[in-house]
Amino acid sequence: MKIIDPHIHLFSLDQGDYHWLKADNPPFWSDKNKICQNFTEHDLRLTEHLELAGFVHIEAGFDNNKPWREIAYLEQHCHLPFRAIAYIDLLLNETNFKQQLQKLLKYKSVVGCRYILDEQALTVLSAKNTLKNLALLAHHNLIFEVQMSLNANTAVTKLMQLLTQLPALKTIINHAGWPSLMDKKSQQWLNNLQQLSQFNHCAIKCSGWEMSDRNYSINSITTIISLCLQTFGENRVMLASNFPLCILSPRVQNNGDQNNDVLNNSYQNIWQIYHQSITDLNLTTQQEELISYTNASLMYQLS
Repeated sequence: MKIIDPHIHLFSLDQGDYHWLKADNPPFWSDKNKICQNFTEHDLRLTEHLELAGFVHIEAGFDNNKPWREIAYLEQHCHLPFRAIAYIDLLLNETNFKQQLQKLLKYKSVVGCRYILDEQALTVLSAKNTLKNLALLAHHNLIFEVQMSLNANTAVTKLMQLLTQLPALKTIINHAGWPSLMDKKSQQWLNNLQQLSQFNHCAIKCSGWEMSDRNYSINSITTIISLCLQTFGENRVMLASNFPLCILSPRVQNNGDQNNDVLNNSYQNIWQIYHQSITDLNLTTQQEELISYTNASLMYQLS
């Protein structure tokens, strides 16, 4: 079976900055050292019935002052079919935003941009330059990658206002909007998920489980995938690995022969976990192909 992974990060520590990976800088994860190393497309190893047909690289803090440097590095070193989501600062004034965007558009792999929102989602989405800058992304048919919690009601409301104002802005929610199924916030997440699903130009990626819970269960993944499919439909849901951060999960590390190298196992294992979830959900082969390959191929222009 062919896979297009729509959310991976490649690192080149000797050429990029990666401020967030340095031990003295946030996030202060006790296990951050596990991913503080170089990662190339050769680490995206699949075996058995799986074949990586392409991937989408999501900006990884290579150089936030000159984000086109990351794209130049990727286009020089990647040989598999790929597309890139570049970093761009949504808070820049219109002139500087246009200048940065024009430099990014010179690279054929760029299909969209991301500015991590997370705890600052409401502040950034409400900023005076954001609407104009997002309108410029829409004008160039670029994707806006949204990384924020769907538990944040006010921020989600603001996002929906922007999506209403910008019906041409293709928007993709990262990491399923940080779902929380173990506490009272779960209904909040689901309500906002349902609200966002009304925008046909909005899609969602299921990934990043290890970011919320290093010891996540396969059952919780299965539940979230099921809810996303029920809400967004099979044509607007994608499965993704968040490699190499998936290495941080003991579940991924230990799912297989523990005598083998963790890095070599981890990428294969996250897709085996997905296959188990798909089996548990009784999805058809066609549905599995949609969420593992076809949707990503179409949305990120890899077809």
